[in-house]
Amino acid sequence: MSWKNITLNQKETIAIVTLNRPKVLNALNTETLNELYEAFTQLDSDTGVRVIIITGSGKAFIAGADISEMNNYTPDEARAFSQLGHRTMDAIQNTGKPVIAAVNGFTLGGGLELALACDIIIASENAVLGLPEVNLGLIQGFGGTQRLPRLIGKALAKELIFTGEGLKAQRACEIGLINKVVSQEELLPAVEKIAQLISAKGPVALSLAKRAIESGYDVPLSDGCKKEIDAFVECFSSKDREEGIKAFLEKRKPVFTGK
Repeated sequence: MSWKNITLNQKETIAIVTLNRPKVLNALNTETLNELYEAFTQLDSDTGVRVIIITGSGKAFIAGADISEMNNYTPDEARAFSQLGHRTMDAIQNTGKPVIAAVNGFTLGGGLELALACDIIIASENAVLGLPEVNLGLIQGFGGTQRLPRLIGKALAKELIFTGEGLKAQRACEIGLINKVVSQEELLPAVEKIAQLISAKGPVALSLAKRAIESGYDVPLSDGCKKEIDAFVECFSSKDREEGIKAFLEKRKPVFTGK
């Protein structure tokens, strides 16, 4: 499939989705959100892909939603746009494959909301992350008010959302908003190194681990532990589990098939 606003490349078992609207700092409009949704739906069912990287071309990851498109929205149009954004973020978060955001430059508004839907966020030193919607008389529309507090806590999330101020990458790392900071030149190589490490693990186990974490995060601990038990048991129906244990006992590297 050909895309207008994104590119999709694959290096062995690693897919790289790149936002490709550099003239508008990769701002998210309706067309781009639809393309991202279609791309992640496609990747979720692609057995040849084990890890997904998402990044932005040019000087930014994503500078936010496309304000020029939103300018004359009616309330009904705003609802449809927000629902589309949530559908896209849900597709990213709910894919059974680990997703790593490689963020560079401006990572603001909808851009940060997209990163929050990913499993791991690695940022370059020049990254600036924030939710500045209040400066436009708006709030977040793609899940920011929900995912950010769950990641860094309610008090810090309120501060960032209420002030609209951006954070430099190092500070974002200190408060647990991102996983790691690297130089701008090393961003993609560092992310690809992590992706390669993950892609060598059992795909079934990765998917079940992600499902257990996501489904158990907002429920009582006892309920979450029950979900973990179910996922653990499900591993024992997979050929990956057979291969992993056999390889361990034979002192060799496992060859996982994702089955």
